[in-house]
Amino acid sequence: MKNENPHIIVEKGVQYKLGELKDNCIQYDFKSILIYLDAKGKLMFGKNFKIYEEDEVVLYKLCIYFIRDFEACTKLNIDPNKGILLSGPVGCGKTSLMKLLRHIVPHQKSYELIPARNITFAFNNIGYKTIQEYGNSNFYCFDDLGVETIGRHFGKDCNVMGEILLSRYDLFVRTCHPERSRGVRTHATTNLNAQELEERYGNRVRSRMRQLFNLIAFDKESKDKRT
Repeated sequence: MKNENPHIIVEKGVQYKLGELKDNCIQYDFKSILIYLDAKGKLMFGKNFKIYEEDEVVLYKLCIYFIRDFEACTKLNIDPNKGILLSGPVGCGKTSLMKLLRHIVPHQKSYELIPARNITFAFNNIGYKTIQEYGNSNFYCFDDLGVETIGRHFGKDCNVMGEILLSRYDLFVRTCHPERSRGVRTHATTNLNAQELEERYGNRVRSRMRQLFNLIAFDKESKDKRT
């Protein structure tokens, strides 16, 4: 059933209005989105969750991407047809935000968030079928990309996430056409910087990642919110 008011979200009986609906187009208000994200975050992660003022620049970029504000994305060199690679130090809130932000656009196709290490564990058990399973039209967010071990199945080593990223890139290229504008998207979070990613996955995968993702990064001095 189509949601007639996707800009209005109800949580625990409380109504959150994220913007105004005009001519079948939502004009979002960033401050209203932040209020909702803070409330939804507390419901999902507990009463100690909060939106930090120092993270609002990163949050703004993520929000304009998810709400598909094309004008704002163009100004910040964000391609709304690519996925998001959210990078930053351990504990800065990457995973929480990627779990949270999909809720501001309930009318859009969502993505499944999967730890990269779990995918490698699956490969170790069932082999190359694991890689094939992610070459489908589902949207994914690979969490903690780069911390997983090298996969090993029947004595053969495999850079599992590297292979999956190559498959996801091929899928993205096949499905993203100018007239349709929206291909199969892939997101990821990582603690690694660009050089570390290249060392981990090689130049070929790193090159594909540039075309597959928009890089949005927390400041390297961002504090650990889990302490």
